[in-house]
Amino acid sequence: MIDLYYWPTPNGHKITMFLEEAKLAYNIVGVNIGKGDQFEPGFLKISPNNRMPAIVDHTPTDGKKPISVFESGAILLYLAGKTGKFLPKDLRGQVETLEWLMWQMGGLGPMLGQNHHFNHYAPEKIPYAMERYVKETSRLYGVLNKRLADRAFITGKQYTIADMACYPWIIADRQGQDMKDFLHLARWHAAIKARPATTRAYAKRDLVNPTPVASMGEAERKLLFGQDKSVVK
Repeated sequence: MIDLYYWPTPNGHKITMFLEEAKLAYNIVGVNIGKGDQFEPGFLKISPNNRMPAIVDHTPTDGKKPISVFESGAILLYLAGKTGKFLPKDLRGQVETLEWLMWQMGGLGPMLGQNHHFNHYAPEKIPYAMERYVKETSRLYGVLNKRLADRAFITGKQYTIADMACYPWIIADRQGQDMKDFLHLARWHAAIKARPATTRAYAKRDLVNPTPVASMGEAERKLLFGQDKSVVK
């Protein structure tokens, strides 16, 4: 059994997508980041960066005590290793998958996250920042669109953890993008959305947070965006 510490964000969806695809038994532990659950001492023991998702695997393959993993990319790699699924067996396929997983972790996620912040959550509108990240989002969409021009999935015919990592971050209407400008990306996105496991994964969103708050209050804003070294305890 795996305990998944989760809130319905793009990084959270990555892990439910894998767990549903692999049909692994798991239990969701809600981490309400708007209420500060990410700073609870018990959670910090498994996720010292006070970010979700994180997992605790109670049945690791070495047969020893439970193992915890934080950071969504590390979790995807751990689960791929545990199951032998969604990571190519050949060297070159593995390298390509890891390249694009790191691309998502180091570029697509952080840049699109800044897009979300300055366009939807920042208390003041800063035109330069808004334009900067919308344009960078466009560039990154373009990179992935080009990659998908001649292949079904990011590394070819096989659906991998690279696809699972990237998919939840493609939210065109919130990121100032028109999917008509990225036809290969749109085709790929639609194919993943249609997968039964993706449907099951996203259903967890409403299970965990059935009444999402339409607007963010000042207290939530400080919890999510006002952190400095004082929160590291």
